[in-house]
Amino acid sequence: MKKILYVYVKGGAPLETAFPSIAAQGELHVLALSPMPEAGKDVWAPCCASITRHEGVLKPGDDVVDLIVEHAARLGADAVLTLSEFAVLAVAHAAERLGLVGAGPGIRTARDKRLMREAWAPAGVPIPRFRRVDTEADLRAALTDLTPPLLLKPAWGAGSVAQLVLTDAAQVPGAWAEIEQALERGGQVGMNELYEPNTDGDRLVEEIVDGTVEGWYPEPGYGDYLSVEGIVAHGTYHPLAITAKLPTVPPCVEVASTSPCVLPEPLQRKLEEVSRRAVDALGLDTCGTHTELMLRADGEVAVIETAARFGGLLTTRQLEVVFGLDPIGMLVREQLGEPVEYPERMLVAGGRAAASVAVVPADADGNPWRTTPSWDPDRVDWTALLSPGSTIEPVPAFMLPAGTPVPAFDPSGGSRNWLGVFLVTAVDAPTLLRDCRAVLDGMEGALA
Repeated sequence: MKKILYVYVKGGAPLETAFPSIAAQGELHVLALSPMPEAGKDVWAPCCASITRHEGVLKPGDDVVDLIVEHAARLGADAVLTLSEFAVLAVAHAAERLGLVGAGPGIRTARDKRLMREAWAPAGVPIPRFRRVDTEADLRAALTDLTPPLLLKPAWGAGSVAQLVLTDAAQVPGAWAEIEQALERGGQVGMNELYEPNTDGDRLVEEIVDGTVEGWYPEPGYGDYLSVEGIVAHGTYHPLAITAKLPTVPPCVEVASTSPCVLPEPLQRKLEEVSRRAVDALGLDTCGTHTELMLRADGEVAVIETAARFGGLLTTRQLEVVFGLDPIGMLVREQLGEPVEYPERMLVAGGRAAASVAVVPADADGNPWRTTPSWDPDRVDWTALLSPGSTIEPVPAFMLPAGTPVPAFDPSGGSRNWLGVFLVTAVDAPTLLRDCRAVLDGMEGALA
């Protein structure tokens, strides 16, 4: 049986979702570079042939790659992978040194949002205007050169952490201090780059393009951005399906993604080709992809970013429920050199509908909760919130401990605002949309 080394750090699909898919392809061994979750352990732990926990502090750089390479060599690993944004660069370097299939040299361009945009501009990929900002002075200049409002973000970030909206120069000192604090808080919970050193100072600002659903969706309720999920296999991009979104909670906190996308098929095909141009320009070899796009007026599109890994939360699980695809298993088989059957074209129609719903202390329209109840979803009467035939399943990996007082909503906290994540399924997409809003709008009252 072939051996697969999974490098664990915080981020990516929950282990109880990912590990069964990986273990179905071979003997799964884990190198844990940060503490593994206790949540869902009864599901993910039996999938592992071995778990090696690294003790001590890891400094970013080649020492991390050395550690992965040495462990993989001792195992005789046939593939090495991760699903975490913070480890993809280190794992790609390790795979290259081991002579194994991996993301390849293009991974750095896909990891640094500044390099990503600099690769896209000459390739004709539609993107917002942007600037690198290394100092407060750079940020003030950008507010003059670009058209506000601008989104300030870390170049190596994930999960919308430390993203702030600016409209004028008076906000610069406060915003610069706030992003420093948000990055520090993210680092304290393991949300920092594993390989590249000193990344907290790497930032950019970009114009916030005007998004709209007018002319796109046949019915209201969806957000003006979405993502295309895919796999690059030895340089060839295979788009799998589009994941729709509910509107973000301001400034840009994601709360729900839904499958299938209900856009008319001709519009989905247009987005498929835009995502292809974006992914192809990054020069990736073999990896999962998650490409985010903004819908604009008159059928225009802006590409926000592409990650060289699958979407987080339950994105891959949604593809399995709705389309019968196992993207994680497909990628592992590709890395192992085994045959993989890809859809000839991106899938646009499925069976049941499914969503990842991330409850935050604000309703679906972004209004912060007025109370601070204790978090205890077990006492929620789900039948009062969901439609007949719908289901809801908590994800232990993303759940605040029961009994914890709900904190105040943090606009710069991104995914750190998540109180709990749930997989919601429904008989069709309209019912799913209704149920997602019902959960987001009804949780404060249900907990009370």
